[in-house]
Amino acid sequence: MGLRCGIVGLPNVGKSTLFNALSNAKAESANYPFCTIEPNVGVITVPDERLKTLEELVKPERVLPTVMEFVDIAGLVKGASKGEGLGNKFLANIREVDAIIHVIRCFDDPNIVHVAGGVDPVFDKDVIDTELQLKDLESIDKKIAKVERTAKSGDAKAKKEFASLQRFKEHLESGKNARSLDYSEEDLESVEDLQLLTIKPVIYVANVDEESILTGNKFLDALKDHVKDEKAQVVVISAAIEEQIADFTEPEEKEMFLGEYGLKESGLNQLIRASYALLDLVTYFTAGPKEVRAWTIRKGWKAPQAAGVIHTDFEKGFIRAEVIKLKDYVEYKTEAKIKEAGKMALEGKDYVVQDGDIMHFRFNV
Repeated sequence: MGLRCGIVGLPNVGKSTLFNALSNAKAESANYPFCTIEPNVGVITVPDERLKTLEELVKPERVLPTVMEFVDIAGLVKGASKGEGLGNKFLANIREVDAIIHVIRCFDDPNIVHVAGGVDPVFDKDVIDTELQLKDLESIDKKIAKVERTAKSGDAKAKKEFASLQRFKEHLESGKNARSLDYSEEDLESVEDLQLLTIKPVIYVANVDEESILTGNKFLDALKDHVKDEKAQVVVISAAIEEQIADFTEPEEKEMFLGEYGLKESGLNQLIRASYALLDLVTYFTAGPKEVRAWTIRKGWKAPQAAGVIHTDFEKGFIRAEVIKLKDYVEYKTEAKIKEAGKMALEGKDYVVQDGDIMHFRFNV
């Protein structure tokens, strides 16, 4: 399954610089709003040390990591919900992503203008939140107008739907995002067709200067304090550092460069991990002489669902799954020895796939 994350933020907060670093797609980066007019899409491979381990053991012809898509969406301005700037385009693009990467400027640089005249991460976050909330309210109000008449006629289903819509409406009107509402499955069903923007999971990326990457700064502190009740994750990245890392081709060079800043890993790795956790994703592997490959699935998926990611026929005709744990592969080295040791499990339709499982599916169609 593919994972698509939309990178959003006000103009000149470092969105395109971060996107360039993530994807090496080199979207135009310029010191003026709307330098990213159309969404740029970058496909990146997800780093996973377990793939290297399997490659050394299996020695396949090729190795295929799983991938993520990052979409650099045009900058948003105040009034976007009413069509200001590139608002309508922005809001349409954001509906198409699985998760939102909200980049917020947490650095001061007189050479890079700020659309609001000064650096204020709390203000920046609230501008985008407000625009998305207004657009969601517009969607909910339209549906309420359709449902209300049926509800007043006594229709039980319409009454429940109307009540759920009202809950979301009141929550949004109080200046809160839909994702923070303690909603039920029934509530969620009432807005599922609306594709609410503020119900999408979000990661806040605090873009700091190089000097603040380890120590933080007053802007980062203000942002963290502002989102502490949202249970949202804040990933601290210096887009400028990430863009330099992207220019290195050798892993050793990257490690040396990161070491100069006192960093153990890139912001990209942190962001990928945070994205996986945000969407409850896990990885399983298939391994054979032709290829070793990583597959992304939702946490909690059972074996037939996981098989369906490879091909729908695998899910339809699922018989069983042969499952090996990576630690056993490392210990016994080959599938034959793993079987001899009794470490290959045969699992049925109810088996919940675990992160890191190495799987071979038996099916019949």
